[in-house]
Amino acid sequence: MKKLLAIGEALIDMIPSNTGRIMNVNSFIPKVGGAPLNVCGAYTKLGGFSNIITMLGNDPFGDKIVAELKEYGIGVDYIRRTNKANTSLAFVTLDENGNRDFSFYRNPGADMLMSENDIDKTWFSDAFALHFCSVSLGDFPMRKAHDKAISYAKESGSIISFDPNVRLPLFSDHEYLKSIIHEYIQYADILKISDEEVEFIFGNNDIEENLEYLFNKGVKLVVYTSGKNGARAYTKNAVAQSKGIEVKAMDTTGAGDGFIGCLLYQLANDNVSLQYLKSLTKEKMEKYLDISNRFCSISVTKEGSIASYPRAKEISM
Repeated sequence: MKKLLAIGEALIDMIPSNTGRIMNVNSFIPKVGGAPLNVCGAYTKLGGFSNIITMLGNDPFGDKIVAELKEYGIGVDYIRRTNKANTSLAFVTLDENGNRDFSFYRNPGADMLMSENDIDKTWFSDAFALHFCSVSLGDFPMRKAHDKAISYAKESGSIISFDPNVRLPLFSDHEYLKSIIHEYIQYADILKISDEEVEFIFGNNDIEENLEYLFNKGVKLVVYTSGKNGARAYTKNAVAQSKGIEVKAMDTTGAGDGFIGCLLYQLANDNVSLQYLKSLTKEKMEKYLDISNRFCSISVTKEGSIASYPRAKEISM
């Protein structure tokens, strides 16, 4: 199986000891996270190999991330380190249903300082896919690093996977964020989007109203997730749906990342090529969605992101 590459933020999620607003939290537990890194974690815990492309600070939190990734088997060879900024932190707060909110300490964070000169073309020669999000597409060097990585991935014939993963607190200009998401949609072969993001990105809350626009942009597979209400997948020729699995959620951090990581693993395991993406059948997509839903139903019953992700045997793959 070819490897998965993901580019963007790798950080420490500070998970609260109790629910409620940040002023009422008694303590925080540091867990390795960051959306692109979580996707790598899901892909690798299921049996694939992945590399994260990011920059960390020369600090103990950066050391913790590298050490933990090595334990999971996630490749760390494409991580750069810097003394110019610290590793980013995200303080998480949870409500009684496990839904989360974030307060970021990242102004700047080390991940924002990775530049296009840090990207090596040889990394992409055997890559199945490159995954990225919008968090690292601000007006700082990491955006140029994304441009270079996407260019190299396109040259190598890799699938490009984009999860907007909207984080409004990180962008003072929300119109900029919306425009940058639309700009990068044109590079995506797979677009993963949640029910909470549709209205912000498109100005309406019905994903199906936007499918023609997305397909015209070049997207081949749209994956729409709505938590406990399940997920849908769309190509130009087929629609698939999978019912959600109701569980008592403890922590939903990284659930969406785990979903797309699990789906990318299944595509890679079935040797689904870039050319075949748009020809996926309803039955095949339903299978992928069902397994990804099972993956997430286990993940949200535990704390953290990568640490909560199940292995293949736990979801009967």
